[in-house]
Amino acid sequence: MLLALPGCAGPSAGPTQAEQAWHARLADWQGTQALLLGEQHDAPEHQRWQQDTVRWLAARGLLAALVIEMAEAGAATDGLPPDADQDRVRAALRWNEELWPWERYRPVIMATVAAGVPVRGGNLPRGRMRAAMQDGALDGHLPPAALALQRQAIAEGHCGLLPPERLMPMVRIQLARDASMAQAVLDARQRGRTVLLVAGWGHVRRDLGIPTWLPADFTSKVAVAQAGQAQTAIESEANYIHPTPALAPRDHCAELRARMPVSTPAGR
Repeated sequence: MLLALPGCAGPSAGPTQAEQAWHARLADWQGTQALLLGEQHDAPEHQRWQQDTVRWLAARGLLAALVIEMAEAGAATDGLPPDADQDRVRAALRWNEELWPWERYRPVIMATVAAGVPVRGGNLPRGRMRAAMQDGALDGHLPPAALALQRQAIAEGHCGLLPPERLMPMVRIQLARDASMAQAVLDARQRGRTVLLVAGWGHVRRDLGIPTWLPADFTSKVAVAQAGQAQTAIESEANYIHPTPALAPRDHCAELRARMPVSTPAGR
């Protein structure tokens, strides 16, 4: 009777076809120094995919660390015991609930801690953002064509509402965030194990994101979870696409416009 209840799975329930394909790819990629997982932040299946990846790697002793966009560089669970409760973990990561709902990422983070593996923040600390916005040296990191693509991505991500004078400073923040996460990955590397990074898919693009900040002799793979049909840019700039069901339509631009001050439509 219990097995017939909705939401209950019997003991014979196994991995789905997509999970089996992903596990096979993970097996092929053993020895890779870093695995960069790109997500859509509001897709719950993507966070479940991340948790599954943590468990697969940790069960085989292959997980060096989990680096996350959702916490700032310098915040880490190093030193916490595997049975640390979520309050201690949140405190160690200096979690910002306003930016990142804890319940969304709790399963993947707590699975990592329970495996005795450190979770480390990778994002650019807020205290360094103003300096990054003014750092013209960041403009030369990408080739001109790639920099133009990054500008376009930032403009489209803000629904065309950024005034021209604010566009390049926002591009620099994106570049600085990618550099910060790349450094966190490098700091966490261990011989024979893989550093797992979780971030929005735009951060892991091979042509624009974190991979461009990694040394040429550092081995990494990019996998992106895609809700529904993958965009061309995602398919071309990832080593693997993990398909998940499409989400209900949502007008992000309407939501962004609603949050902007009425007197300054292009402000934040």
